[in-house]
Amino acid sequence: MMRALSVAIVEAEADARVRVIVLGAAGKLFCAGHDLGELRSTNDPHVHQALFEECSALMMAIGACRAPVIARVQGAAVAAGCQLVASCDLAFAAETARFAVSGINLGLFCSTPGVALSRAIGRKAATELLLTGKFIDAGEAAALGLINHAVPAADLDKTVDETAAVIAAKATDAMALGKAAFGRQTDVPLAEAYAIAAQAMVENLGFESARAGIDGFLRR
Repeated sequence: MMRALSVAIVEAEADARVRVIVLGAAGKLFCAGHDLGELRSTNDPHVHQALFEECSALMMAIGACRAPVIARVQGAAVAAGCQLVASCDLAFAAETARFAVSGINLGLFCSTPGVALSRAIGRKAATELLLTGKFIDAGEAAALGLINHAVPAADLDKTVDETAAVIAAKATDAMALGKAAFGRQTDVPLAEAYAIAAQAMVENLGFESARAGIDGFLRR
């Protein structure tokens, strides 16, 4: 599943027609995380290392993708499934969806999900979820910043589609540049963050799409 999703993201990113990517699921769960049976099928640490490296590469590929990635969460997102939601640029969930990094309940601390989670909701809130293994509902997930909005299940597709349409109407070159710069500046010191952002602004001003957009605004 991780390998197939990674390939799908690469293929979508390579297609110039693709402006937004939506990750959705069918059924009761959005994503239950790693297959515990697979994890227990071997005690070889090299196999486990390769598995988590593949998972980490998938999460980083979502962040590095030029197109914004939206999580459409219709059901529970648990452990690495919660990590997947946290790794996406935007996330919308049905009000009935639930979220947890609950590995600690089985004696397995969700260390890799904690990477994306702490960057999405902050250290204290992430630590509480990681240490307690508790589930939170979509409303609390929205309040924490894990998702953008919790909506009635019947409105989920409409909300995702409308947001995707708004994003798709924007300049793709500016979107890709801005997403990359935003990702780089969030985890560096303030002065370095401004340097990254300023360079992105300079580069963006050289885009024909930006010049045309600004000129159109000035002629109004």
